[in-house]
This record gives sequence, structure tokens and C-alpha cells, in this order.
Amino acid sequence: MSMSTATPTNVFESLGITPVINARGNNTMLGGSTPSARVRRAMQDVERYYVDMQQLLERSGQVLAGLLNAEAAYVTPGAAAALALGAAACITGADAEKIARVPDTTGMANAILIQAGHHYHYQRAVTVPGGRLVEVGDPNGTSAAQLKGALGQNVAAVLFPAHLDGKAGTLSLAEVISIAHESGVPVLVDAAGRVYPLDKFRNYARDGADLVAFGAKYLGALNASGILCGRKDLVDAAVQHGFIGFETTARGKSFGRPLKLDRQTIVAVVTALQEWLETDHDARLAGYERRLKAMAAELDGAPGVTIDLVNGEGSAPRVLRLTFDPARGRHDASAVVKSLWSGVPAIAVDRAGDAAIIINPVTLREEDDGVVASRLGELIL
Repeated sequence: MSMSTATPTNVFESLGITPVINARGNNTMLGGSTPSARVRRAMQDVERYYVDMQQLLERSGQVLAGLLNAEAAYVTPGAAAALALGAAACITGADAEKIARVPDTTGMANAILIQAGHHYHYQRAVTVPGGRLVEVGDPNGTSAAQLKGALGQNVAAVLFPAHLDGKAGTLSLAEVISIAHESGVPVLVDAAGRVYPLDKFRNYARDGADLVAFGAKYLGALNASGILCGRKDLVDAAVQHGFIGFETTARGKSFGRPLKLDRQTIVAVVTALQEWLETDHDARLAGYERRLKAMAAELDGAPGVTIDLVNGEGSAPRVLRLTFDPARGRHDASAVVKSLWSGVPAIAVDRAGDAAIIINPVTLREEDDGVVASRLGELIL
């Protein structure tokens, strides 16, 4: 008599993959986001017919630009792709010969300036089309005079990571825009997750940024989707570098053919942005606070653990921070993170330095709050 084989109950199980409860946020390595019912319906609707992709990109760009107070916009397969395409546009402009040469930018103005205090994880994206990152400043910071002195003929753009705006020793975005524009140099802003508060999110371009890159996963679109918006001449040049430009006006002579998009992805970005701008964000944040306070109450009294509700901006406007004193508690932060990840389902939380962990409710299903609190309680109470 042969033994029967259990039938897998879901796709992850059939692939031998551990499912993850995501209390870390819109993290690329965890899948990015879960589209809403409205976004999923829009994706299903567009599957009924095929479409002229050039027309879809043009029209969707017009709608996105209007919503983001920009002259033009273009859907990309993520914020890093937007940075690569934006950097390429700054290097070549609309020059067809230069577009065809990328990523060989020899002899072109290909330097992309970055402040000494602004080095960050994703800066290499602008080197994909042949940009050369050039640091401005020193360990003590970057001054206005140093930036002015670096704006020579070989400079294509200044890269500005928006999440570092206001960092000590660095020039603000407003200062960088003013200084760069005096020399006619565009500013490329990486605002990947800076989608809240809305007045900042919608006004980067209006306030002078020449190109802005957003990650659409933070709006509830797909993991591999983003938006490049800003000056029309630069966005139009970026389009020539992209996959649609490769197939049309660039006629096979641009670098961005691998940056292809599905029609479903494009529609998802537009729908997600529309939904995001219509959302009652006060109610959204109040919901996060209620849930996090309930979790904190369940964990109250854990020895050596300080629990704080932290307010912020961008993709993590409300989080719960647990700070560990390993001399008094049962475990340190590292051990807690590893233990949560080793369970089934795994639980992903973020780190805040060596001594703290962060619980981000943005990607945490409410029905899983109790699971996270229970598993944490087993470890720290």
C-alpha cells in the first residue's frame, strides 16, 4: 500500500518557500507591495485587450504629470530604473548620436555630483548609463562654495537623495537647486519612498527639481514599478533611452531595452497614484497608531525593552521601535530578528542600529498583528 503525498495548499508551499509576514515595510527583497483591490481590478481590465504601448505610456505620463505637478512623467520598472534613465537624459539630452553611444559617454559631460554626506545604497544606478559619480565636499561636509566650484563643463547633473535632505553638513535640496540652476545644471532627485506627506510628494518638480524618481511600490503599485517626472525636455530624452524609445524613435540605438514594462504595470501605477491621492491619510495614520499601541500594550513590561511609537515621513510614517538592553533583557536585537525570521511563517522586521528593531505596519496585515505580538512576546516577556 503506497503512502499518499500531501497536496500543497498554496504556491509558496508547492515551491518549498517559507511565507513571510512583512512587518518591515515596502522592501524590495520581500516583494515590495500588495496591490489594492482597485489596482488589481484595473490590471485585470487592461488584460481584455492589447494596446499600443507607446500611446499607453504617453497618455499615462500625461495623467501622472498632472497629478504630480510636473511637466511630464514616464512609468519605469522601479525607482532605480528611473534614476538610470534620468541620468542618461541629463548626459545626452535629445542628441540622437549621444543616445546611441550610451553607456559609452567618453567625451560627454558625464559627471554626476553627489555631496560627501549623501553617499547611499542606490547611488550606483546613475552610473548604469555611463555617469561618473563625483563627490563634492569632504568629511566636514559640503559648502555652497564647494558645490559652485564643482559645477564645471563636464557636469551632467547633481544627484540628491531626498531622504537625506536636512542631514548635518549637507546643503538642502532648495540650496542645491538654486546653486545648480545658476550654472544651468539639472538636479536629479531620488525621492523613491518620499510619498508622504502629500504636499512634499506632489511638489518636488514644482519646487525646482528637474527630474524626480519615485518607487511606485510605496503607492501600492507593483514591486517593479516607478515614476520619473519633471522637465518635459529631460523626460522626453529619458523616454528615448527607454524600451519604448528603443523600439520607436531611437530605432534600436538606446541602452534601455531591458527596462521593459507590462501594460498591467503601467495601469497599476496610474491607478495606485490616483487612489493614494484620494486616501484619507489622517485615518490611515490613526489606524496605524491604534494597531501599534495595541501591540505595545501586549508587550508592556518586557525586561530590558523600551517601546516607543515613532512618527516619521515617507514610507514609514508610524512605526513601533523596540530598544533592547541586553544586560537586562532575555535577548538582544539581533537574536530577536533571527528568531522571528526562523519561524513559519517567517516574520520580517527592520533594524534601527545595533540595539533596536522596528515594526512597520504599512505592509503588515491587521490579522497578523496578533501573530507578531505573540511571537515577540514569547521572546522578550
